[in-house]
Amino acid sequence: MTNEVRLTSLVQGGGCARKVPAETLLEALRGLPVITHPWADPRPGPMDDAAVLAPDGYGRSLVATIDIITPIVDDARTWGAIAGTNAISDVYAMGGEPQFALAFVGLPLEVAGNETMHAVMAGLHDACARARCAIVGGHSMLDAEPKCGLAVIGTVAPERVWAQGGARAGDVLVLTKALGTGIVSQAIKKGLASEALAAAAIAQMTRLNDVACAVGHEVSAHAATDVTGYGLLGHLRHVAEASKLRAVVRASAVPLLDGVVGLARQDVVPGGSRRNLKYAERVTRFADEVEDVMRLVLADAQTSGGLLLAVPPDRADEAVRSLRARGDLPAGVIGELRETTEPGIDVEA
Repeated sequence: MTNEVRLTSLVQGGGCARKVPAETLLEALRGLPVITHPWADPRPGPMDDAAVLAPDGYGRSLVATIDIITPIVDDARTWGAIAGTNAISDVYAMGGEPQFALAFVGLPLEVAGNETMHAVMAGLHDACARARCAIVGGHSMLDAEPKCGLAVIGTVAPERVWAQGGARAGDVLVLTKALGTGIVSQAIKKGLASEALAAAAIAQMTRLNDVACAVGHEVSAHAATDVTGYGLLGHLRHVAEASKLRAVVRASAVPLLDGVVGLARQDVVPGGSRRNLKYAERVTRFADEVEDVMRLVLADAQTSGGLLLAVPPDRADEAVRSLRARGDLPAGVIGELRETTEPGIDVEA
């Protein structure tokens, strides 16, 4: 450990589970004037993972995003690495490559101490080094509740931009990481996570989505999103609605971290995951065989989750083989997208 204080004890909730509920965010934006710019790519919608800009004469588009989270683990350097990996993921989710970032750290230094701030910054640097993304500046502040993250700029060829509205009927849904990090983070905060489970979750949360992005392009994916604070069902809702399609998910095919269902049965579930389920339920039909606890797991608020790729059906097996061969071992087909007059989600057992 790089700090004596338990960072998770200083926050009400950890990681992306602290996101403002999607409906609250959309309501807050309602009626505000849209600030346009001639460089803005019109394809990404309001719930896409990042903005895309096409500067005149540059030849490549810029992907711009920001993501800041509270501690999801107690080790400061690990938290920084997770926060950095999580923020960079939004660039990969748009099909881009990260280039540079601005760092942000907010800490109660009188409690956490200077050494903790150094460790958090080192973790952010660790993530950026792995992604070959330069930290070129940043901002810091004294804050009663610890927070850190990155504003990231990436680049992408205009024809390779993924937007949630780009999915097509017949596309197969490929998920690249297992679900359950929100539940595990709650277990860590409560002292209920085994060392093995915590280690598995941390290994996943610090794994970049660069391979997932590369494979997505290799198999000509039509759309993508990263699965973070709104859970699998929440982010899939955004894809289905933006693409005007019906998503069909087979619950038994969704990869899960070992032990998360058991923890959920013990009510070790973050409040953000419960909010996500209520948000998703408005457009989701669950088969009777899908237990309530599994519904919560499918809505679990992820931090630094995997990519959800909409892949042409004849390339799905190739995508899964390539992902697993290159280290994304949980990757698998979890469903498909179908034509509909009622965009939303069907969850089968």
